[in-house]
Amino acid sequence: MSRDYEPVKGQWYENVEDEETFRVLSVDEDAEIVEIEYLDGDIEELDLEEWHEFDLELIEEPEGWSDEDEDEDEDDDWDEEDDEDEDDDWDEDEDEDLEDDDDDGRER
Repeated sequence: MSRDYEPVKGQWYENVEDEETFRVLSVDEDAEIVEIEYLDGDIEELDLEEWHEFDLELIEEPEGWSDEDEDEDEDDDWDEEDDEDEDDDWDEDEDEDLEDDDDDGRER
């Protein structure tokens, strides 16, 4: 018996026939395109006609799965802010060193 589910962003599915697990990344109803991501990270676009040919089961998020793209974006934001703070500290230290040089009467 074929199970026909509508694509839902963020939902995990298993294509029973091909034994492939994937999640829906986006659904463009106007263009009738579904973007999916397989466990190995491959991304594919399907039209809704292809989607409805699949024999699907709804499944839970696979154990150990992490959304690496989102995690990397969060880490990048934090690292950039941290780098900016370090740059500010360095600039302040450099300014203090220059002032000390002036006090000693040495030329720059």
